Amino acid sequence: MAMTNNKTHCFTCNKDKITYLCEGCLKNFCLMDLTKHRQILNEELYHIINDYNQFKQIFNEQKPSSYDLSLIDQINQWQRNSIEKIKQKAKDSIENVIKSSQALLNDIEIKFNDLNEQLKQIHSENEFNEINLNYLRNELTKIREEFYNPRKTSIEKDLQAFTNEISIIPLEKKSKFNNWNKNAITVAGGNGYGEKLNQLNCPVGIFIDKNKNILIADCSNYRIVEWKQNTTQVQIIAGGNGKGNRMNQLNYPTDVIVDQQNHSIIIADWQNRRVIRWLNQNQQILIDNIDCSHLTMDKHGLLYVSDYKNNEVRRWKIGEYNEGTIVAGGNGKGNQLNQLNFPAYIFVDEEQSIYVSDQNNNRVVKWRKDAKEGRIVAGGNGKGEKLNQLSSPQGLIVDDVDQIYVADSGNDRVMRWCEGKEEGEVVVGGNGYGNQSNQLNRPTGLSFDDEGNLYVGDNSNHRIQKFELIL
Repeated sequence: MAMTNNKTHCFTCNKDKITYLCEGCLKNFCLMDLTKHRQILNEELYHIINDYNQFKQIFNEQKPSSYDLSLIDQINQWQRNSIEKIKQKAKDSIENVIKSSQALLNDIEIKFNDLNEQLKQIHSENEFNEINLNYLRNELTKIREEFYNPRKTSIEKDLQAFTNEISIIPLEKKSKFNNWNKNAITVAGGNGYGEKLNQLNCPVGIFIDKNKNILIADCSNYRIVEWKQNTTQVQIIAGGNGKGNRMNQLNYPTDVIVDQQNHSIIIADWQNRRVIRWLNQNQQILIDNIDCSHLTMDKHGLLYVSDYKNNEVRRWKIGEYNEGTIVAGGNGKGNQLNQLNFPAYIFVDEEQSIYVSDQNNNRVVKWRKDAKEGRIVAGGNGKGEKLNQLSSPQGLIVDDVDQIYVADSGNDRVMRWCEGKEEGEVVVGGNGYGNQSNQLNRPTGLSFDDEGNLYVGDNSNHRIQKFELIL
């Protein structure tokens, strides 16, 4: 409270007196009314403290709900089942080791008895020479060698999960199954392949900015173009000066993202083997000598790049472009859970888990932060068109309830997979390759806008398709 220099009206008694300003309500009170005002504030504080203490008592007495107890029972049952499986597997393995060892001893015993019979026969007949003695000596040496140096038995670890994994999913992440209009609207290109501003030539990566403008890696036109929302306005924002490696050129760009922190764009300049930043027509090489396929950025501003030749995904901190950190793959080409085979599109979620379109393994693999191997979350059942299969998966998005959307390029469709499910479902396309509004032809990039509409880079139709969310 601060005393004013002049007499003013008291807010309560409305008389001209020496008043004091309450800094909370910014009203003036005389000394008597100020005392009453403070008393009212003290009473309000008392009520807040009382409410707090009551709630604290209720909170301290809180016990797990029946629903929580049911979840705990399920976890305990999963633990018991998993332990029983492990015990049984260990028992069977021990029995196999004993059987293998006993079979070896039995085999040696048979050979030993056979040699004994030969020794008895030669000794009784008393007809032998150096050849017979050398033979017997060699046979005994072989038996002794087999006994003292038996065949080694080893343990082979199966990289596939032995027991079913479980996860705790918060209620707010319960899946919501959105649907989209099966007939798309062409929002960019669609005028045949070419290099005019109303044309595209094999669009690959796409990015929808906060204004719903569409940035497109117009791969075979060696440029990045921006199509303004709901207009025919198009502008080249990078490249467009022919194929090349000069500072104003690109060579088959495959992906583009917006770096919100400095309002620049970052491009995977595929055939120039570099990742570049483009700001106001000025180009800066961020990473060179990298066989970059696609890229993304997480909420912390860390940059992730898939390297299709080294079969790995690396992470970089903006401004510190050394060798980066391997966060997926990096163990050679293969189909084991710690390997990749031509990683294409990538997605990073809020927990910094990395999802990778493992193109030549026809699967999507999820690598948790700092994990040494991934987990198959889509496909992984060979190349095919069944609902549990993928064919050269490309574009990749994971929504806020952990549903995985993947451009199933070889099957001309976009699929949705829920982690842990055996198969996915077709959300758009899947009507054979073609250029009708319900068809796709080698879909690549995927993106959502802030209204949930789905955008698809329809690569071989040289267009971008918008599938509107059905509300």
